Amino acid sequence: MANRRPTTIAAYIRAAPNQGQPHLRRLYSTLKRAAPKAREAIKWGNPFFVEPRFLFAFAAHKAHLSFVPLEAGLAPFRKELGRHETTKNTLQISYDKPFPAVLVRKIARNRVRVVSGREDRGFW
Repeated sequence: MANRRPTTIAAYIRAAPNQGQPHLRRLYSTLKRAAPKAREAIKWGNPFFVEPRFLFAFAAHKAHLSFVPLEAGLAPFRKELGRHETTKNTLQISYDKPFPAVLVRKIARNRVRVVSGREDRGFW
């Protein structure tokens, strides 16, 4: 039987690489606490939080996960992100390093505040 794509975030985490599942569970819990009213969805094969617009997403990879609050979500934290692997839109969290809980929580809470306050100027 062919593998089915996950349809829930819980199923997505169970299907992720074993070494990444603890980080994914921690990330999911942190994001859920930051955005308890957000709608959860699997879009393009990845978990998304939407309230009512895009808040953030995440994705599991072989050796790391990507937390995606977009460029607008990361911009206020560029100094704090300096020692972490990032792209324009993502924070990469290696499975073999401690989970940066405080930083992720700050980014997520700020993103929820900005999006819900309609301060966001992004296209999402």
